[in-house]
Amino acid sequence: MATTLPAPSAAPASIRPSNLAVRPFFEDKARAFWILQAAGWTGYLVLRTVSSISNGFTLQGVVTNIVETIVGYCITLLLSTLYGYYRGLPRITAIILTVMTLGAATFVYALLDTFSFSFIKLAAPGVDVKLLIGALFLNFTVLAGWSALYFGINFYLIVEEQIDQMQHLETQASSAQLAMLRYQLNPHFLFNTLNSISTLVLLKQTERANAMLSRLSSFLRYTLANEPTAHVTVAQEVETLKLYLEIEKMRFEDRLRPKFEIDPNAEKARLPSLLLQPLVENAIKYAVTPKEDGAEICVTARLVGDRVRIGVSDTGPGLQPTRNRPSLSTGVGIANIRERLVQSFGTDHRFEIRAMPTGGFGVEIEIPVQTE
Repeated sequence: MATTLPAPSAAPASIRPSNLAVRPFFEDKARAFWILQAAGWTGYLVLRTVSSISNGFTLQGVVTNIVETIVGYCITLLLSTLYGYYRGLPRITAIILTVMTLGAATFVYALLDTFSFSFIKLAAPGVDVKLLIGALFLNFTVLAGWSALYFGINFYLIVEEQIDQMQHLETQASSAQLAMLRYQLNPHFLFNTLNSISTLVLLKQTERANAMLSRLSSFLRYTLANEPTAHVTVAQEVETLKLYLEIEKMRFEDRLRPKFEIDPNAEKARLPSLLLQPLVENAIKYAVTPKEDGAEICVTARLVGDRVRIGVSDTGPGLQPTRNRPSLSTGVGIANIRERLVQSFGTDHRFEIRAMPTGGFGVEIEIPVQTE
């Protein structure tokens, strides 16, 4: 009967984004603009009113400040529309038009400000040249400050958007690389298994052929249907290895002697899916196959403080001078596993190849404990 494996999660819980993240203020740009516009001009009105009161409170002065604020509010709305259009033009053209527009807006603002002041405070409304010159200086300062904030905030938003795009592209590239590494499984395993099934069918050993085909189907369903960048628990990875070894054991029978020493405390620790399968396959290729009596393959996992230490070793001939043992014939294996560990844990891991004291070959992996 085929072994049923629980589906892996897409990523360790420790690196998943929280659903309770605070919504960014500038996520809705239109809403942010209106809030800042209202807050900014309200603050300007308050400052102008306080300044007028300190020089002596008059109703005419308050009304003048209100009219000046309303005019400035309306002019900056027009400026925002024009500036938004200029941003789509060539840089030099946009700069020239921005300066010209700022100058024109300053003159119109000063003219309206001076006229409203004379209309409220003077018996004969008109435009006083001295007041106009003073208003030009004040209004230019206000509109230039508003323009600087407008372009500064938009530049900040553009930079943030580019950073988000770069992070998204980096995430996609990392996921694509992990998927590529996960799919670089040794095709000889599939070829040998299908060849064994074909041999069993020819020998009319249909029961064994069906059992091997069922196990192969379950193993391929797990390796191909699940997310290639997934992280699984040590318990899930061990179940997958047992399923894989059951298939291989039908080929090698008593020559393949698997052994598992898994600390129950380490079973919930998470690691990249199918990380250990190439190591076990490597052990079968270089330890079980060349020896007439086969070899023992031992998989261990235990907790060491806040880290999990995983080992795969065999009792084969070990490192031979004529063999490039650490790599599979397809060019994956050790290098593949190193890359997957770097992609998943950065530099926070240890990967060590060693000759076993009793003979044979061993690989030890140490990674930080990550649980759901």
